[in-house]
Amino acid sequence: MDDQNKNLLLATALSFVVILAWFFFFPPPEAPVTPTTTPEVAAEGTIPTDKAVVGSEGGPTAVADGVATNAPAEAPRVRIDTPLLAGSISLAGARIDDLSLKEYQETREPGSENVTLLARAGRENAIYAYFGWGAGDGAAGDLPGPDTVWTQVGSNALTIADPVTLTWTNDLGLTFTRSIVIDDAYMFTVADRVENRSADPASLYSYGVIERKGVPNDLKNFFILHEGIVRLTDGALEELDYDDIEDAPPVVAEGAPAEVAEVTETGWIGFTDHYWQTILIPERGRAFTSVAKHYPGADIYRTVARQRAEALAPGATLEVSTRLFAGPKEWDTIRDYQNATDVDKFVDSIDWGWFFFLTKPIFAVLHWLNAQIGNMGLAIIGLTLIIKAILFPLARKSYISMARMKELQPEMEKLKERVGDDRARMQKEMMELYKREKVNPAAGCLPIVMQIPIFFSLYKVIFVTIELRHAPFFGWLQDLSAPDPSSIFNLYGLLPYAAPEPGSLMALIFIGVLPLLLGISMWLQQKLNPAPTDATQAMIFAWMPWVFMFMLGSFASGLIVYWIANNTITFTQQYIIMRSHGHRPDLFGNIRSGFGRKKAAPTAAKGTPAKGSGPGKPRKK
Repeated sequence: MDDQNKNLLLATALSFVVILAWFFFFPPPEAPVTPTTTPEVAAEGTIPTDKAVVGSEGGPTAVADGVATNAPAEAPRVRIDTPLLAGSISLAGARIDDLSLKEYQETREPGSENVTLLARAGRENAIYAYFGWGAGDGAAGDLPGPDTVWTQVGSNALTIADPVTLTWTNDLGLTFTRSIVIDDAYMFTVADRVENRSADPASLYSYGVIERKGVPNDLKNFFILHEGIVRLTDGALEELDYDDIEDAPPVVAEGAPAEVAEVTETGWIGFTDHYWQTILIPERGRAFTSVAKHYPGADIYRTVARQRAEALAPGATLEVSTRLFAGPKEWDTIRDYQNATDVDKFVDSIDWGWFFFLTKPIFAVLHWLNAQIGNMGLAIIGLTLIIKAILFPLARKSYISMARMKELQPEMEKLKERVGDDRARMQKEMMELYKREKVNPAAGCLPIVMQIPIFFSLYKVIFVTIELRHAPFFGWLQDLSAPDPSSIFNLYGLLPYAAPEPGSLMALIFIGVLPLLLGISMWLQQKLNPAPTDATQAMIFAWMPWVFMFMLGSFASGLIVYWIANNTITFTQQYIIMRSHGHRPDLFGNIRSGFGRKKAAPTAAKGTPAKGSGPGKPRKK
């Protein structure tokens, strides 16, 4: 087996092993299970009072930061109406617990409902936010919490132009005023002001809470994607899965497990889903305690941003502001909040993964190309051209090395005849030949090795970022984040029945158009070179394109578009470079030989004259 074929076989085997490992560690996400209970009958249960959150100065205090109970059904509500958001706020606890996204639908089907981001307590997958006050040292009377019914002042609806103002006064003369503002995107600002009209001093702290009932039904449970709690603590990003919180040490009085962190300068905390997130962002420079906890009995997950307690003298006022981001993980929007409003490292709330040094620039270029072209599929092809251009010097060196290896074939054959079965001598003289002719036999593997992290990073980008969700290409490809919906099962739409469901075994067998094109592109690229002389190698290489075709058929169609474009460009580059070095690839000859290899002429038996050379039949000169 010559070294060129060894290198090609090694690179192919390496890619095959990597793909198998990928399927093992990153299995396709399971289809969400449809709940058997309806939102109307799903009961939340009583959630215990949180009586011991880490205190104002880092120690425990026996005070409540709110009792998470069901809000009264009869509480008045304030409508939310912006170009991007619709919903309402309950005056019971001033809960932001009803929010949908006007520009995002559940599916691409006409008439599909808007995505529901926040849902009221007592409903399926309830998730909501509320804000309140707790007492530090000394008496403060009743304080506004999750069930306090506020009084609305002024505007009847929360819009970009009209904030909502709420008031409430307790039994000791503390007057609380809350202003809720929404910007033109997805950021709420909750500004609390408390005035001490009593004759006694008070000590108060404010808090913000996001609560979620149970694990979401549509949880992907996919290793490549983080879903759960995400928070920043003075520049350090932390991603906590739901089971991480369940297994955390019980630091609160009632035994609920919790993860606690002290933030001195800047940070945020909240829940992140596949494409959406709900994040609490306290004021920069104001120290707070970041808490993520789980109540097993009620199956409630809670994230808390709790401010430090401050003294409030008679006649004095205290003002605290906390922001709430509730929306899609749009890169542009989140980056603007990071840069324009100083939300530290907010872009990192998007799960860029271990290869962030590749995924971030890959997405930035892809996003820019999509803005210029207006089609995400064409942007992926443009990204492929850029990546191939960057890697071209390496690829050129590889192809030249492969061409030089072909030129050395006659020398290699002579060397084999000269050394016979002496493998040690054969290896030594081969290395001397490579060194003398300045040929690197391992150069052919480098482009493939470089493609592996790029491929994984692009897969991460396509799977995680919302910009690829429901992004159309052309024709039947209307969602580049999903597998190709076409199938040979119904002859790609010619037969009057549906294709197999994505993710099913039938869908893996009856592949779509894109996986078929992928297999053909890999097969044509392979046919630039003659089949190996070794029968085992030839069989392996003959099957590899079709094995990869079925293995990758269930991947996102955007990734298959990238791979087809990559194969096409690689084919063109290799063909041109081989021609420039005097070697004209016999593409059609290699294809014909792959379908039926010529049998070698029979060798004459020892001692038997070959036909046409025996006595009585002189050779023609």
